Amino acid sequence: MARHIAAITIVVPDYDEAIAFYVERAGFELVEDTRLSATKRWVLVTPPGGQCRVLLARANSERQHRAIGNQTGGRVGFFLTTDDFDRDYAAMTAAGVDFTEAPRREPYGQVAVFEDPFGNRWDLIEPAAG
Repeated sequence: MARHIAAITIVVPDYDEAIAFYVERAGFELVEDTRLSATKRWVLVTPPGGQCRVLLARANSERQHRAIGNQTGGRVGFFLTTDDFDRDYAAMTAAGVDFTEAPRREPYGQVAVFEDPFGNRWDLIEPAAG
């Protein structure tokens, strides 16, 4: 049996603000936005061609609000791979994505860290050939 991760959750303070960042600035696609109740929506985004989706879940308790932006204890917790680092870095920078450091080359590829408006840290990575 084949297995894969279908989605991960990122807790956010507001659905529309999260959609605006991930779709309009980071270049993700909105897969689904379904209203489940007066206060809850099922919102999925994914990078173009991506298989794993990100569920944008609005915090609904004090505990969840405290986790916004610190779901991985301050570490980079999310990894966005690309086949063209320079293209995507330029497009994301032009769209206002906050890269917290300059691009660098590592043994595993070219990488730069960016943050969403809520403090979640991501790596943009073009894997090394080979």
